[in-house]
Amino acid sequence: MEVWLMLLITVVIMQISVFCTTIFLHRGLTHKGLEIKEPLATLMHLHISLFTTIVPREWVAVHRKHHQFSDKEGDPHSPYLEGLWRVLFGNVFYYRRAANDPANIRKYTPDYKPTLIDLIPGQAYVGLILGMGIFVLMFGWAWGIGLYIAQGITYIFLNASINSICHMIGYRNWENKATNLKSLAFLTAGEALHNNHHEYPTAAHFAMKGAEFDPAWPIIRLFEGIGLIRVKRTPIAKAA
Repeated sequence: MEVWLMLLITVVIMQISVFCTTIFLHRGLTHKGLEIKEPLATLMHLHISLFTTIVPREWVAVHRKHHQFSDKEGDPHSPYLEGLWRVLFGNVFYYRRAANDPANIRKYTPDYKPTLIDLIPGQAYVGLILGMGIFVLMFGWAWGIGLYIAQGITYIFLNASINSICHMIGYRNWENKATNLKSLAFLTAGEALHNNHHEYPTAAHFAMKGAEFDPAWPIIRLFEGIGLIRVKRTPIAKAA
């Protein structure tokens, strides 16, 4: 297989992970701004498990705690508390510290309903092995392992940029410490419209001003049109 094609496939897989994160983990499970129906929910969960190794319940718990203590003592990964560069390059360690605390999981996810994938022992490690195996089957041992690691690192870095850069650099429509970055929003499926999200956490649509674009929104509307997503619409006052 040509190198350019391997790179293209890897980027597509990584971007699907980004869209699954914002639609399934963030807007759906965490904030319940939309309801994702079967089989789409299981497919998104499976993709997340294979290519990011994230355990959804842990992700939900960490993010809900972040909103409760946003940029205050108790926030798992605030750049105001830990420093911009530390969160940008070390977000995964702050995330794991909070995700590995059983008290956090119990406190912030009492409503979580385990799926069949959640019942797999060591689902993160199983997902890692199977996901890397898929890459090896597609690209061979060297390219497969290398590109699997590369897409994982890129995914982690994009998530870290939301928790760090998008709390300190950018513009604000609302009076909270999160910020919006339109350019980064294109790479993160709208997640970088972070100031908007912190003002209206349950809103399924992150763009709230004329020139803003939320790349996940057309995808959400597409799945809504075929009955696989139900948007729980909330009235949102547009930014001035």
